Amino acid sequence: MPMPTDTLRLTLSDAVRMAQEQSADALAARHTLESAEWSFRYHKANYLPSVSLSSSPTLNRQVSKITQPDGTNVFVRQNQLSTDLAIDISQNVWLTGGTLFVRSNLYRQDEFEQATHSYSSVPFSIGYKQSLLGHNSLRWARRTEPMRHSVARKQYAETMELVASRASTYFFMLAVAQTNLNIARQNYAVSDTLHRYALRRYERGSITENEMLQLEVSKLSEETNRLNAEAEVEDAMLMLRSYLGIKEEVTLSVVPDTMIQAETMDADEVLELALRNNPDPERLRLNIEESRSALSAAKASRGLKADLYVQFGLSQTGTTMAEAYRKPLNQQYVSLSLSLPLLDWGRGKGQVRVAKSRLELTQTQSEQAMQEFRLNVLKMVRQYNLQAYRVKIAYRTRETALRRYDVARWLYLQGRTSLLELNTSISEKDNAQRAFVAALQTYWSLYYGLRSMTLQTNHTHQTHPLTPPFLDALAPRRAFDARK
Repeated sequence: MPMPTDTLRLTLSDAVRMAQEQSADALAARHTLESAEWSFRYHKANYLPSVSLSSSPTLNRQVSKITQPDGTNVFVRQNQLSTDLAIDISQNVWLTGGTLFVRSNLYRQDEFEQATHSYSSVPFSIGYKQSLLGHNSLRWARRTEPMRHSVARKQYAETMELVASRASTYFFMLAVAQTNLNIARQNYAVSDTLHRYALRRYERGSITENEMLQLEVSKLSEETNRLNAEAEVEDAMLMLRSYLGIKEEVTLSVVPDTMIQAETMDADEVLELALRNNPDPERLRLNIEESRSALSAAKASRGLKADLYVQFGLSQTGTTMAEAYRKPLNQQYVSLSLSLPLLDWGRGKGQVRVAKSRLELTQTQSEQAMQEFRLNVLKMVRQYNLQAYRVKIAYRTRETALRRYDVARWLYLQGRTSLLELNTSISEKDNAQRAFVAALQTYWSLYYGLRSMTLQTNHTHQTHPLTPPFLDALAPRRAFDARK
């Protein structure tokens, strides 16, 4: 595989933006949200009038058994065509769970054997059908579906912040690998210089052979460390490039952002934002509402069932279409069906008990989950507030360790300190540099974690028109540079 030649420098904001625009996780989140949007449109359409046009023409050419008025049966050859056309307008009534409809239809019968035809029309009819004691799914859906839609939108926003968090993880994996590579290269260059310097001193007899050999071993070890660090950078770069959806063979170079927030977050404010914006609390409320709906359905299914059907309208018949619409006659149709289970061996009661038990279990689990959610938010705020100062301390530690290393190296070259002291300063320098990058990684991980909990984001990261309008509560109010 050819090695990439171009270099793309990325800040953390660049990586987050690219991940939210073109990563596989972001694309999947958009498709999921689009599906939820269409599902909610379908739900809202259930409460709007629907208009339908229907027709079912039938050709009948066969010998059929026809019962005569005296009770005898005769076989008659039938050769007829039946055609009809109907238009229906219906409206669901969510308050009662019934359906109101208006209908108009025309029917024509052609008898080919007698060469005759006739018409039957219903110019206008209005009706209503309803389950009197049944479960009103429309009314319950009116409660749950808006919550489900809101959860889907919040879930999308949370997923996009989780995408940012994951991009941050891959970003800092490469940042750590680059730091290790820089350390390995610097240490190799220094060990090579010290080895050459030690050879000259050994030739003059100012150092022992043991010390010279120790420096040679150190040089070889640093060369191995450099090769391992180069492989580590390559692996981390491939993972970041894959997650960001970068298909070009480019070399990535990441630049960790050291601008961090100086002010602490107010725990109560963050908790309020999380309770209002995070999908988890609303999802728990949705679970409770769905359990209540299931309990209502179980209660409705075990007792008396009654269905009402009422229709009033006009109708007429004739040998011509005009006659079928002339002086229409009134028509009324009322139907009431009742059903009462007399012996079900406790099935209905058992269903109600199961539904009630599930509702109580859901309420208990929701209360526990909400308590854990609050604790997690408060814990993350506390960790976030501490981490900014840890980053600053880690930077100062790194700068101090670098200065100490410079002094120890100069003293060693002057022959005024031991090799052990030099190696100790190198180890401290390396650890301090790694600790600084690790502190930055933890800070930004907590930052994006809080954003995913509160769904508060900087406007620069809004990359999709379906993204809800967010506040900037968690955007840095006053930042300081860790390098200062």
